[in-house]
Amino acid sequence: MTLSYAAGITAPDGEDDDAREAFVQNGGVVDVIVKKKLQWGDDRMIIHESDTMEFKKSLSLIDPALKSICGFLNHHGGIISFGRANSGAIVGVDPTDHSLRKLSQQITSRIKPETSPDIHVLEEQGKSLIVIAVPEGMNKPYFLDGIAYMRVGTENRVMPPDELKRMILNAYAIPWDDQPCRGGDLDDIDAASVRAFLERAERARRFDGDPTVSVEKALDKLGVLSRGLPTNAAMLFFGKDPQRFFVQSEVRCARFKGEEISSTYLNMSILRGRIDQVIENAGQFIEETVPKAAWVTPGKMQREEHWDYPSDALREAVINAVCHRDYIASGNVQIRFFDSRVQIWSPGKLPDGVTVDLLKVEHASRPRNKTLAKLLFLAGYIEQWGSGTLSMIAACKRDGLPDPQFEETGSDFVVTFTRSTLNTLLENPELLNERQRGVIEYLKSHHSTSTEAYGNVYGCTTRTARRDLSALAEMGIIVVKREGRLRQYLLNPSFRSLRTIPDNSGQNLD
Repeated sequence: MTLSYAAGITAPDGEDDDAREAFVQNGGVVDVIVKKKLQWGDDRMIIHESDTMEFKKSLSLIDPALKSICGFLNHHGGIISFGRANSGAIVGVDPTDHSLRKLSQQITSRIKPETSPDIHVLEEQGKSLIVIAVPEGMNKPYFLDGIAYMRVGTENRVMPPDELKRMILNAYAIPWDDQPCRGGDLDDIDAASVRAFLERAERARRFDGDPTVSVEKALDKLGVLSRGLPTNAAMLFFGKDPQRFFVQSEVRCARFKGEEISSTYLNMSILRGRIDQVIENAGQFIEETVPKAAWVTPGKMQREEHWDYPSDALREAVINAVCHRDYIASGNVQIRFFDSRVQIWSPGKLPDGVTVDLLKVEHASRPRNKTLAKLLFLAGYIEQWGSGTLSMIAACKRDGLPDPQFEETGSDFVVTFTRSTLNTLLENPELLNERQRGVIEYLKSHHSTSTEAYGNVYGCTTRTARRDLSALAEMGIIVVKREGRLRQYLLNPSFRSLRTIPDNSGQNLD
């Protein structure tokens, strides 16, 4: 049976990507053949609606299905399955020649530019399904009866003007960062920043640029001059006052009290200047704002600190946001601190050909603003390997945080970091019982433990041992390693250097 990988097929415990064979055609719909479906059984497969999967109970729902097709074409492609209820349960349809012909005619006549998605009839549980595979469109934007729709989660929304404008310009115009800066000229360029950039690029990337040449020749060498005028990229990097031309290039930072945006904030800053200045100032704001747990380890003179969030991951997220945001949109990059999380908001959805799932695995770099990305690479801020999101994930694992969450929200892309478990435990030791604190200390000097060993050491039942260890795993304190049918529990490496967590009375166990 062929299903959509992006539809949310979840392998049961013990299975991984080795159980699946994925293939992609033209960067469009991803199909997955679940090799071990027979072993799993239908009742163990979780199939749900998502930004790339839509269920329709019957063929009478053709109008909302057409909106989904239009949204998929304007997004990253997707699958529509007629004969499934919203829950994913199979109810079946009657795939007559007449109904299939009518469905095809509705798609080709009402959606423009014209498209011809693949329509298949599949048999499942003795019932028929009509499945439409919609690839990502090659001629965006697409319109249904004159209206452009975009896919947001499981909804099909009318495309906002900013997004429609961006899509049209991407298809027919020069990229935004390569366009000449409207109203700007060489007098608006700061010569000192150009020289400093060339010196930095030579050190960081061995770029062959002579810092003594004229500004005009230097910009031409960097590829940021258009008919004698600085491009938008040149103004963002070297302008005396970039926000005079692009007010949207400000970065807004705030530390809110509580968990929601409100008028009550503890710290707020609006960052202006060249891209390098904005990045460095954002790093300073982060350093001043991130809460830190501190303690003095016996036998050591210096105080030790542990940040709630890895600074390198936050910095990477800010650089990515500044580099890959949609500068046609009027919004700003935002850094939002809350009590238990940090969010980096970037105007614009992911570039074409990039999905949220793709960010979590090795992938090629596909920057929206190629010239901005090139300049940031030359300055040593980014690597052109698509490794930024992977380094964020690695930094969070290293410091005992959950993986960062990547999501498209409306017309924005958001990265969310959840507060470190380490600091939560230092402030709230009552979250752990004596057994759990003891096994953390044990695993600092031992490779692993098991449910059985835990129960024997602490005199508890297997059920209690499993519950204790599962809670530690959910908090990211330990990791689970399967060896056949057995489970071994290992300490997260970031906890090995942590001082002993105090008991409920505030006294250390050692």
